[in-house]
Amino acid sequence: MKRKRIWVGLGVIVVLLVIFFSALLFIGRMTEQRRPFSFGDKIAIVEIKGIITQSTEIIEEMRQYADDETVKAVILRIDSPGGGVGPSQEIHREVVKLKTKKKVLASMGSVAASGGYYIACASDLIVANPGTITGSIGVVMEFTNLEELLKKIGVKGVVLKGGEHKDIGSPFREMTPGEKRIMQDVIDNVHQQFIKAVAEGRKMDQAKVVPVADGRIFTGEQAKQFGLVDEMGNLEDTVDMAARLVKIDGRPTVIYPRRKFTIWEMLAKEMASTVVESLHEKGIQLNYRLASPAD
Repeated sequence: MKRKRIWVGLGVIVVLLVIFFSALLFIGRMTEQRRPFSFGDKIAIVEIKGIITQSTEIIEEMRQYADDETVKAVILRIDSPGGGVGPSQEIHREVVKLKTKKKVLASMGSVAASGGYYIACASDLIVANPGTITGSIGVVMEFTNLEELLKKIGVKGVVLKGGEHKDIGSPFREMTPGEKRIMQDVIDNVHQQFIKAVAEGRKMDQAKVVPVADGRIFTGEQAKQFGLVDEMGNLEDTVDMAARLVKIDGRPTVIYPRRKFTIWEMLAKEMASTVVESLHEKGIQLNYRLASPAD
């Protein structure tokens, strides 16, 4: 009988734990989506932050909004210095497709350059702050030659290859003139793709894009003078512009970027909150401040 009660007790504990973690998982997913429980037309914001190394999550988010009939416009909030050519082009292509269903606006943060601008130029309207760093319409490929250094420390690199140019860019040797021409042709081709994307997205003649496509950066104010940006403003201004474009009356409902929480992060946050409250009850308060000489 005693053993039976133990097993029943363990069973109850297991059931309670399952319910507890299921509830945490549900709350985490609802927090991650951050979708407002409201009806009517909405404006969605997609964040593109940091170095662009992959496109999967951003494309998936844009496709969800493309299929949502209540979302009338999408704002790309770009705060990125650029990144990989492939991921930038994949997101750019998805923006072009999204434009066939929704109005797409780009809101530039502190920086939206190179690959960040590549993505922005596909949108219907580009909004930047006067001091936003943008432009950098160019392509760069860097190699390091360690041959002389390795000689000094007595290390010799050995490369076995199948194909004459398979080890182009090897750090063990200097590039030949022919190899440099090959790599320059690749860079020039990608650069022309960038120029074409800007010309098509901004509805400009390629001849007018070329002079500003030499890799230099611009402030948002300068970019507007060259036709690379449409309006000056912050994210909130962009939301208002989007609402006007799609004829939403009053303050629109905005779907902000999803923020992902794991169960453990939520538990840690709750534990930290409990500790801080306990310290406050005991008259101990934690502050972020600079120490004064009297301390």
